[in-house]
Amino acid sequence: MNIYFSGIGGVGIGPLAEIAHDTGYEVAGSDLEESLVTKQLRQNGIKINIGQDGSFLQSQYNTKTIDWFVHTAALPSNHPELVLAQKLGIRTAKRDELLAKIIDDKGLKLIAVAGTHGKTTTTGMLIWAFLQLKIPISYSIGTTINFGPSGKFNPASQYFIYECDEFDRNFLNFKPYLSIITSIDYDHPDTYKTADDYLDAFRQFSSNSDQVIAWDDQHEEIFDDLIHVSLLNILDINTNIKIAGLHNRRNATIAQTAIRQLGFIEKTDDIFMNFPGTDRRFEKLSPNLYSDYGHHPVEIAATLQLARELSDHVVLVYQPHQNIRQHEIRDQYIDQFELADEIYWLPTYLSREDSNLPILQPSELIKNITNISDIHIANFNDELWNTIKNAQSEGKLVLCMGAGKIDGWLRERLAI
Repeated sequence: MNIYFSGIGGVGIGPLAEIAHDTGYEVAGSDLEESLVTKQLRQNGIKINIGQDGSFLQSQYNTKTIDWFVHTAALPSNHPELVLAQKLGIRTAKRDELLAKIIDDKGLKLIAVAGTHGKTTTTGMLIWAFLQLKIPISYSIGTTINFGPSGKFNPASQYFIYECDEFDRNFLNFKPYLSIITSIDYDHPDTYKTADDYLDAFRQFSSNSDQVIAWDDQHEEIFDDLIHVSLLNILDINTNIKIAGLHNRRNATIAQTAIRQLGFIEKTDDIFMNFPGTDRRFEKLSPNLYSDYGHHPVEIAATLQLARELSDHVVLVYQPHQNIRQHEIRDQYIDQFELADEIYWLPTYLSREDSNLPILQPSELIKNITNISDIHIANFNDELWNTIKNAQSEGKLVLCMGAGKIDGWLRERLAI
């Protein structure tokens, strides 16, 4: 079978392309920009074109008929490649449909990691633990990791570990053998119009699962009448897993609980303590400089708590994500920043926006933050970079958070 992936460098599509390649499918794809994911895929012999005007798709189709055209949920209906694929009569699908087929065709038991926050780290911890325990595993994680590819199919595996995202209701297309829910906080207003709609989706996801492990402080009411749910509480956190950050200790505990529930009773405390982390999750880029993907008030508070375990002086550089999301959470920006000594607030990264919503300015988003006096509106420029370097040289921990361009900007500056 021949599969073409549009947006192959994305954190969801890229791992799936790698998995499809591992299973023996013919794989090719395109993206608008080169990335760490596209470079990784090229190294495995996958043909990738930078540019999406349709010419590469046509050339691939002319060489060998394409069976599936797989694309991201964000691809607009008038995208040149999608329009061409439909014209050529190629089967089009989002990533969940193909992945569900692979899991079903290979007879794998799905371990799905879901949640508003913590799912990437928890997925990474599970993959790491299975590898250290030498248990064959197939998996997909929505980031790059330094101990393997982002997606892998192992023909000897019994289980498939998947970072099961709720965006676009992706996670409702699966029937997991075991689901892990790390946290639940209203998010993705472009998919879920109300908080109740969001909670209902997690209840449906739980109902679709054979077994569920979750925390009892995360909207426990959605699990009412679901007898296959195991709930953990704060007293269950394994304090023997000595890693920085309360949220990381929670993630490690729920991952360890899942491993035991699957019947693997080996001691794993040391394995989790040696977890090398995943990219963009409190990733150390240089001395005293960290990059983190977090962009929700709860994630900000949790990551600042982690940072303060490592330093008494924390400087936060924050880029909000999506204007549509800021309209939903603007009133939640209140006291999450109390562990930061200074804040540098950047303009919102715009993606998948509602053109009818006015763009919220930084001054509008920070007006309720009254417990931090040293807060500045900033931009991506030399002044901000010099501020970061000066804070580093003074021994302060600089935490740069956001899911937009902030990470790439940092890496470009460090490379100069």
